[in-house]
Amino acid sequence: MKKRMMVFALCLAIASPLFAQKKEEERIANSATVLQELLSGDKGLSTHILDQAECVVIFPSVKKVAIGIGGSYGRGVLVCRQGSNMNGAWGTPAMYRLDQASIGIQLGSTATDFVLTVMNQKGAEQILNGKIKLGGNAAAAAGPTGAQATSYNASQMNVDVLTYSRSKGLFAGVSLEGASMDSDDDANKALYGKASSAKDIAEGSQAATGAGKQLDGVLTKASPARK
Repeated sequence: MKKRMMVFALCLAIASPLFAQKKEEERIANSATVLQELLSGDKGLSTHILDQAECVVIFPSVKKVAIGIGGSYGRGVLVCRQGSNMNGAWGTPAMYRLDQASIGIQLGSTATDFVLTVMNQKGAEQILNGKIKLGGNAAAAAGPTGAQATSYNASQMNVDVLTYSRSKGLFAGVSLEGASMDSDDDANKALYGKASSAKDIAEGSQAATGAGKQLDGVLTKASPARK
């Protein structure tokens, strides 16, 4: 019996990290699907916006937390462009979490996808260097859509992050002012096998996984380099 328990414990120790890694791979794959869908429609995320972005953050299927259950997080990924000026190829995804407490009032019973485009280096550094509060550390605004998106010039606007949401098939700019966002360190460790900061991951310290390559394919096809 003791031997069986030891074998079981060993199998569990081996399987747990693999299960955790698979869970994070699914998160990245879901993020890639959300981004692909939002880029494919005329009323979705404009490639003109993405061309100017230095990073993009995707939180797929964020759900409202029932009153009395307690706090929870929307979980997603951040990907930044490479290079000192952040205008090169897309890098490796880092796992992030979004505090729902301050945005729960905007969420219905159905899942909501959130996409954030980081429009300048100041915003990127704020996000990569620690927990931020949108509208506090980083100036945030509802992202433009349609004709407004195609004429948007990030260099002329005092906005660090543009925010979008999709619920029940409808995509639109949404205000997330007051929501906080931070690196999901446990998820990053589970995915890459060792503790790494979000900044190190985004700057290329880790090799992309299978799902990471899928997300990179979506981003590179839509916007290979920042304009």
